[in-house]
Amino acid sequence: MSTPQSLSPAERYWQRNLAVCALGAFTTIVAMTLLLPFLPLYVEQLGVSDPAAIVQWSGVAFGATFLPAAITAPLWGRLGDRYGRKLMLIRASLGMALAMSLIGLAENVWQLVLLRLLAGLLGGYASGATILVATQTPKARSGWALGVLSSGIMAGSLAGPLIGGLLPPLIGIRNTFFIAGAVIFVTFLATTFLLKEAPREPRQATQKGQAPEHSWASVTDKKPLLSMFAVACLLMFATMSIEPIITVYLQELRAENVTLMAGLVMSAAALGSIISASQLGKLADSIGHWRVLTVCLAAAALLLIPQALVSAPWQLVLLRFLMGLALGGLLPCISSIIRHSVPENVAGRMLGYSTSSQYVGQVLGPLAGGFLGGHFGMRTVFVGTCGVMALCTLVTWWFGSMKPAVPVAGEAG
Repeated sequence: MSTPQSLSPAERYWQRNLAVCALGAFTTIVAMTLLLPFLPLYVEQLGVSDPAAIVQWSGVAFGATFLPAAITAPLWGRLGDRYGRKLMLIRASLGMALAMSLIGLAENVWQLVLLRLLAGLLGGYASGATILVATQTPKARSGWALGVLSSGIMAGSLAGPLIGGLLPPLIGIRNTFFIAGAVIFVTFLATTFLLKEAPREPRQATQKGQAPEHSWASVTDKKPLLSMFAVACLLMFATMSIEPIITVYLQELRAENVTLMAGLVMSAAALGSIISASQLGKLADSIGHWRVLTVCLAAAALLLIPQALVSAPWQLVLLRFLMGLALGGLLPCISSIIRHSVPENVAGRMLGYSTSSQYVGQVLGPLAGGFLGGHFGMRTVFVGTCGVMALCTLVTWWFGSMKPAVPVAGEAG
């Protein structure tokens, strides 16, 4: 029986690491999403007066964060493999604290957009936390741990807009950004002094004719890996394609308080994901990540069909909650499959590519949803999203059927 002294830092401290990462991911996601309710007001405060221009600049400012995040995610993953994942989290939390505070000092809309770009460039705490938890947690518990982390991320997405709706009337928009920066600075301190990462293995010189240590050549079977990149992108594409049309769809359903009902619809899916993420992750550790991923994708695809046929707003809220229960198990399973499909020395880099794939889906999804809804009707968006989810289901079923049964404990990479 192993004594605490004989265990590696990853085995001794993984639960504390998980708690710090979940709290850090929660606070940074809250900071990134709390501006949603008052972003148009801040744009107007910065000197934009035309209503159409306010909407346009608000969209540009919000989307500005995702592009640099998508580009830099593999870089941060690779640097994490080389120099340590904790260092990347320290960088992200300090960078986010600085960027959020500077946003509160913006004097015109161009500065706001540039600072949002800076936030995407310097940030990435949630994705870095996913990499650290995936690689520093015992493999037999990785699904559950990633589910807990996913719950923290979803909780941040749920709480951010609510906090953003409450604070500005009480303390002002600029002070809201300053408080967000201060809270993330606390995350920086917790990350710096509480996280314990396993020592990095010494790098060995690459001999002539030998594949570099961090290259794609070290991944023997690339098909499952590439399939997960595609599924991660299509998943976020399908999820985010619904966001731009919810309010208009509720107007078609003649909802009395459209703004409140739209918030309930968006929160319902996040709440369902929070409830199910850790439990589905734990189930995946027991019966296999491919199986849970395939079933969750199929359930999400089926639940999209009645969403296109609802006749009352409460029906949409209920269906989005049920869909959130299914969505909660997807990203943890994707991360676990990637982690188990690659050598340890490239895990961070490959999870970084997965994060970039998700960001690409987050950028393209709302654009596609808005286009389909505007030209072919709101209900068409749900049908199209169902088709994307069904395609993902077929991909995971195909590759999952070719994989051997996954051992419950101590499974090989």
